[in-house]
Amino acid sequence: MTGDVPGQGGNFLEQLLGDLLQLMGSGGGGDRQELARTLAVSVATGGTAEPNVDPVDRIRLEELVRVAELHVTEITGLSPSGSGAPLAVEAVAPGAWAARTVTDWRFVLEVMTASAPDEQALRGLVPEGDEAGGAAEIMARFMGTMGPMLAAMQLGSAIGHLARTTLGQYELPIPRPSSGLLLVPANATRFAEDWSLPPDDVRLWVSLREVTMHAVLGRPHVADRLRALLQDVVRGMAGEALGVMQQLQSADLTDPEALPRLLSDPETMLGTTESPARRHASEQLMAVTAALLGYVEHVLDETATRLLGGRGALAEAWRRRQVEREGAARTAEMLFGLDLGPAQVELGVDFVRGVLERAGEDGLARLWRSAAMLPTPAEITAPGLWLERTSFEEPGSGS
Repeated sequence: MTGDVPGQGGNFLEQLLGDLLQLMGSGGGGDRQELARTLAVSVATGGTAEPNVDPVDRIRLEELVRVAELHVTEITGLSPSGSGAPLAVEAVAPGAWAARTVTDWRFVLEVMTASAPDEQALRGLVPEGDEAGGAAEIMARFMGTMGPMLAAMQLGSAIGHLARTTLGQYELPIPRPSSGLLLVPANATRFAEDWSLPPDDVRLWVSLREVTMHAVLGRPHVADRLRALLQDVVRGMAGEALGVMQQLQSADLTDPEALPRLLSDPETMLGTTESPARRHASEQLMAVTAALLGYVEHVLDETATRLLGGRGALAEAWRRRQVEREGAARTAEMLFGLDLGPAQVELGVDFVRGVLERAGEDGLARLWRSAAMLPTPAEITAPGLWLERTSFEEPGSGS
């Protein structure tokens, strides 16, 4: 008789999945965005209450952002606010940053949850006559029901870990709907201490970087293009998550550790085989983000020379920070199919340098005029090709 009782006979996994299915069926799933937000805040804060940002830090950041706006506008010709009005500055703690970011990035969560494999597709992967068929069929039901919830938890976890170290809102170059800047002074202070840098120099450098990013990503055609590419990449990765079930066929599903081991591998959850459609979107995304990263480096070089007498120590500290990031800090990049490491930055720097050598600042100014001006994968490694093509394109007015 014990074999008729779920969970007895030694199959822990069937019991666990059955219990979770019952919980979700009774309404325990909750709102996905709220689930992501709750997890993100919990990870960012470690479950403890956060102190308010010191008003002195907030006021100082506002002053430095004003300075950054003036110089970035002069060098780029772009209005950071889009309207000519001063940028609003909001200084927050990591938990508040995480909560706001879940809301700002909900367009990605919608794609992740909508693209999660459904139960019918997952059932098709269950091998008939397989000894693990019972558990695998329950897993198909579980993943079909739980897939969207896992996507929300995945996003929340990634944002929470990112919130612990991010200096501003553009740690990842993802457009936001806000017309202002979201900065995390506590993280900037810790970054300065970790690398023995003057705190005010770091705050100014962060302000310059964030203002430059905002000046570009605040242009509607750039923001729309990046959002579309991010959605295409995330949609492709979510669609490839059927690989999870395929890996289950070779896993020992009677082992209580089998599921945690499988789901702890981010590459498994993000898709193991890159489809042609995802590869195409990833290459397009790589080209645009590399150009953006290279452009920001160019502006930072110009502004830091004026205001900081150069940025050698700051640039080296930031480069080493990117190289030495722990896996948790890179999860958000993987989730969006991004690569923000030094090699990608150097690719963008080479592109910008090549444009400047051939056409000067006037040539570089074309870069953000319209969506048609954004570089292709072939052009990001050959700035001459980009200049040749864009010289015949109608610039458009941009925004």
